[in-house]
Amino acid sequence: MTNLHANRRRFLQQTVAAATGVAVGTTSLSDAFGAPAIISRSTTQPGASRIRFAAIGLNHGHIYGQVEAVIRGGGELVSFYAKEDDLAATFAKRYPQVKRARTEEEILADKSIQLVVSAGIPDERGPLGVRVMRAGKDYMADKPGLTTLAQLAEARKVQKETGRIYSIMYSERLENKATVKAGELVKAGAIGQVVQTIGLGPHRMSIKSRPEWFFDKKRYGGILCDIGSHQFDQFLHFTGSTQADVLAAQVRNVHYPQYPNFEDFGDVMLRGNGGSGYVRVDWFTPDGLNTWGDGRLTILGTDGYIELRKYTDIGGRTGGNHLFLVNQKETRYVDCSDVALPYGTQLIDDILNRTETAMTQAHCFLATELALKAQQWAERKA
Repeated sequence: MTNLHANRRRFLQQTVAAATGVAVGTTSLSDAFGAPAIISRSTTQPGASRIRFAAIGLNHGHIYGQVEAVIRGGGELVSFYAKEDDLAATFAKRYPQVKRARTEEEILADKSIQLVVSAGIPDERGPLGVRVMRAGKDYMADKPGLTTLAQLAEARKVQKETGRIYSIMYSERLENKATVKAGELVKAGAIGQVVQTIGLGPHRMSIKSRPEWFFDKKRYGGILCDIGSHQFDQFLHFTGSTQADVLAAQVRNVHYPQYPNFEDFGDVMLRGNGGSGYVRVDWFTPDGLNTWGDGRLTILGTDGYIELRKYTDIGGRTGGNHLFLVNQKETRYVDCSDVALPYGTQLIDDILNRTETAMTQAHCFLATELALKAQQWAERKA
């Protein structure tokens, strides 16, 4: 059995475990991919479908979170396409009512399909998005939604020409309840004017579960482009910046010399027209932690600050979605486990109404541009 096939088998086992709640070995999907497990089923049955959508590219487990977000918003999943039979089999087990298309073109030619979602190999996501938009459909990619500045330029050009939506699911904000709540508090003025964000994105390596493309920077874009993209999105969102510059950036391969095209550490300093930002991402979450990474976000304001402990609280509270608010009146803990996640509903609203409530197109592309420029800066300085 080749390493690729072995890794894919592990992927399937872990995906099934997360989707069904049945443990396979000791590794969860979230641990395997160093990202939050966003496969949870909706707590209520969706109503009448508002749009029909399809999936193309199943190479990352985030595809299940993407699909579930759209279903929660009122989408009907009608078809999917994957080149890999094993990934397709796992997806079909999760969604047995959905047709497997024979080709990508079969989905693109179906005029009834309004949205395509993808978690393909990262360097394939941008070109697919261009084809989707040219076929008259809207598109939602897993992060990173684009891996080069040339891909970004083409996506911007085609999006402007077609008027279609190119959305990237920055799940550490859009699918995290504590981060959604923080957005509500900041908008309400709970900490005054935002001055700075500090985003920390540690991830667990789980090296044996990784497919071969994971270690090839040409495929995943580099650490700042990949897992760092979440942090650029949050910086722009919470500071309200519509323009920003990278002040400094670095990337390193500290611990994995056997993978020379891999990066396990990176950090960035940012300045925007709404505030400043600092980002640190890495692949050093120790096995002793009870989840894939102690992801945190601190939002500093003129009248207080908010700290998010998104996936775990090493201080002792169970579960995730922990928010701490300190302002001129109080120090308060907020359990955000019951906060609603609006992204899927808002995206479908935007598809139907041609609006920008889930995420503006300018924001989507600017977050990616900053990630790509930071990656480029770091590589140039290396």
